[in-house]
Amino acid sequence: MKVLIIEDEPQMLDNMRQTLEREQYTVETATDFITADAKIGVYDYDCILLDITLPDGNGLELLKRLKKLGKDDGVIIVSAKDSLDDRIKGLDLGADDYLPKPFHMAELHARVRAVVRRRSFDGNKFIEVGNVSIDPESRLVKIDAKEITFNRKEYDIMLYMIANKTRLVTKSALAEHVWGDHIDQTDSFDFIYSQIKNLRKKLSEAKATIEIEAVYGVGYKLSE
Repeated sequence: MKVLIIEDEPQMLDNMRQTLEREQYTVETATDFITADAKIGVYDYDCILLDITLPDGNGLELLKRLKKLGKDDGVIIVSAKDSLDDRIKGLDLGADDYLPKPFHMAELHARVRAVVRRRSFDGNKFIEVGNVSIDPESRLVKIDAKEITFNRKEYDIMLYMIANKTRLVTKSALAEHVWGDHIDQTDSFDFIYSQIKNLRKKLSEAKATIEIEAVYGVGYKLSE
């Protein structure tokens, strides 16, 4: 899952990033309003951790921007400004949660997990599609109750496809979501093809009832 941290305090930003990367999230960062605004305008995130007080703007304006763009990224306001007015404004503008500083990193992780579950998987702790069962907290995957091992990217691709099972996922959207915005620096999707090929082989060998179908010239779609 992909997270954007919008935070201008270097140590706090680094602590949050390291915590989430240890939990296998793809993490991107922004330290000011302008950078954050550019990122949310171009990319989609499973969860955005948003500081209200930025050096060049108010984080609440970014919530308004998300709403205007019609995006449904999960948002947790993470701020030292712990006034009731800020909480109400943030929630009214579409934020999912409010975490006042200081906080324990374990609580941050729990809040992010809850938002991702609610946004992408209807709040379910375990994800079941066909005969495939996934525990996102442990990253454990079972097919017909038998544990199957996937590498990190194979797992991330499968989870992203399941979260978007009603949609046709373009190659660029998949690459950007799983590998991050540095994907712009490459002109080839060969690395995606390799991971998709291995993932499809493992699903087939385990007799999974889900399949990732290639849509020629566009991307991929999950079928059951």
